[in-house]
Amino acid sequence: MTSLDPTTRKVPPLGGFNLTVLGIELRRMLRNRRTIVFTLIFPAAMLLAFGGQQGWDERAGSGNVAAYILASMALYGAALTAAAGGSMVALERSLGWSRQLRLTPLNPVVYILTKALVALAMGALAIAAVNVVGVVVGKADMPAHVWVECAVVTLFCTLTFAALGVFIGYVVPGENAMQILGPGLALLSFLGGVFIPLDNYAEAVRHVAYWTPMYGPAEIARWPLTHELPWYAVVNAVVWFAIFVAGAAWRMSKDTARV
Repeated sequence: MTSLDPTTRKVPPLGGFNLTVLGIELRRMLRNRRTIVFTLIFPAAMLLAFGGQQGWDERAGSGNVAAYILASMALYGAALTAAAGGSMVALERSLGWSRQLRLTPLNPVVYILTKALVALAMGALAIAAVNVVGVVVGKADMPAHVWVECAVVTLFCTLTFAALGVFIGYVVPGENAMQILGPGLALLSFLGGVFIPLDNYAEAVRHVAYWTPMYGPAEIARWPLTHELPWYAVVNAVVWFAIFVAGAAWRMSKDTARV
């Protein structure tokens, strides 16, 4: 019997990244009922819940308050969905699947990239679901190009929360990841001005909000509508994205070193 020399094993192109694996990951996520609730139903329900309030027709930037709420709920839904998708690494670690993958030529960075792309795709579905409900309800009023710009910018902002999900997935056990991310993102959304505009908060609370991970992405997501984007909101989004990516990379390196 001929033995295999591990030094002769060839590393696949692109570190093992391929569209087949990506498609399998997406289908696996879509078969999960809880994922469908988070992705398609919950964000749209949040939009309708906040939409029951008075003052939807008041002007806000290039549109009305309904459009402002729509952009905010799209970000929240996409952030929650992307974070949930990223945190799937926690479940795979607990089942031993990630350990098995580390025995293959698959590059760990490619593994995390695949998780991030899946999280981004699920976030895009959440954004689409909220916007479809907004169109059907018919109360949101903003130019068509603003609809598109808000959706695209929001999608890019969800990268921050996909990285957060991966980071949390490497820090906590599999069964606890979403128990932390769910309430945590809700709290950050309240503090960051997603559910309630910061103008309605006391000055002390606003100063805290400027440092939260949700503040910068929320301001950027609504920027095509409001035409207001403080420089420190951009800094906030970039810094938190860098922190979560660095944290995920650090924990991934620690996890990989175990094999």
